[in-house]
Amino acid sequence: MITIAIQAGGKSSRMGEDKALIRLAGTPLIERVLGRVDGLADEILITTNRPETLTHLNLRMAPDEVPGTGALHGLKTALRAAQGEVVLVLSCDTPFVSRELLEHLLNRAHEADMIVPKHGDKYEPLQSVYNRVRCLPAVEAVLESGEQRMVSFFPKVHVLPIEEPELSELDPSGLSFFNVNTAEDLERAEQLLKRDARITRSS
Repeated sequence: MITIAIQAGGKSSRMGEDKALIRLAGTPLIERVLGRVDGLADEILITTNRPETLTHLNLRMAPDEVPGTGALHGLKTALRAAQGEVVLVLSCDTPFVSRELLEHLLNRAHEADMIVPKHGDKYEPLQSVYNRVRCLPAVEAVLESGEQRMVSFFPKVHVLPIEEPELSELDPSGLSFFNVNTAEDLERAEQLLKRDARITRSS
């Protein structure tokens, strides 16, 4: 069973409003992500600390134990709440996420405990596939030790990085990891849609 967990529990402090509901060309960011992953999983889960704002989506939601404590805590929330053994974790603010890339990550889920895109020395844990049974104890252990970095549990599990040039083949537009954190990011996303809707549809 596969679960897709969409992270919508952040503070959105730089945007000043809930990023999940910010509209890009009239469509909320989270609904754009949902459209990209339609049919990829047995279950869609949303981690959010404002479930009342997303009830119209009719999806299962899970709150953080302690809101506002960071991305690693959000990952723990997603892994604890997921019903699938394979969990694809995504951020709600990546409107051009590549379906082809996600399919590739899911197809390789049996090869390691975590399948993660990597640009140079930067990992993309919020666009990665996790084995829930093996990764959850590792995440819980490092949190209990006081760690907060997303990569802190990597030494405890088998991590398979997906690196260049493979990423370029799967995401030729380079937009899969583009996220909307600021008003300027939103403006750029609007311009991208106007300039080449074909690229953003196929990312």
